[in-house]
Amino acid sequence: MKGTFVCIKVALAALFIASIVHAASSPKAAIQDTLDRVLTVTRTFNSQQDFIDNKPKLRAIIIPRFDFTEMARRSLGADWSRLAGREKEFVDTFIQFAEASYTNALGTYRGEKMIYGREIIDNDTAEVHTAVVGSSGEATPIVYMMRRVGADWKVYDVVIDDVSLTSNFRSQFARILRNDSIDGLMAKLRAKAQVASS
Repeated sequence: MKGTFVCIKVALAALFIASIVHAASSPKAAIQDTLDRVLTVTRTFNSQQDFIDNKPKLRAIIIPRFDFTEMARRSLGADWSRLAGREKEFVDTFIQFAEASYTNALGTYRGEKMIYGREIIDNDTAEVHTAVVGSSGEATPIVYMMRRVGADWKVYDVVIDDVSLTSNFRSQFARILRNDSIDGLMAKLRAKAQVASS
């Protein structure tokens, strides 16, 4: 799963969310609001300890913007039917895995420039095109795939430099499940989450 964590690092804070009480009027506004709130926290970091101390605050920002159930379903793909009533257990495990990984990615932020591009809305789904510009001047395109959930817009996939995170997860999960059970997959995800959180 190493390749996935590289992609997550490139995505930085922009994968994350504003609180439900800060529901934005458009998908693009939601992403911009999210980044502003995350950067308000990360710009105060002067050490790794600052990051560790602020993890609870970052988690409180992160969880509401993601539609983790939809993200987990797409990541498991056709194997979703194998859960047989254990969907909530898998989603909870997936959240631990994804949240721990993404929160740690915030600690790598070093002031990269964010560029906001076009927004494409098709009824209750949307794409928000952005880019992260590193210190070398090279831009990495990031597209946030979102869907309307109630009055809010939530992220269900992120396409980084033409690579979908949920497709990446789906390929990895399928490889594991060829030789292991759902319980084995969830055990591996929990172990990854524990390492990322330590």
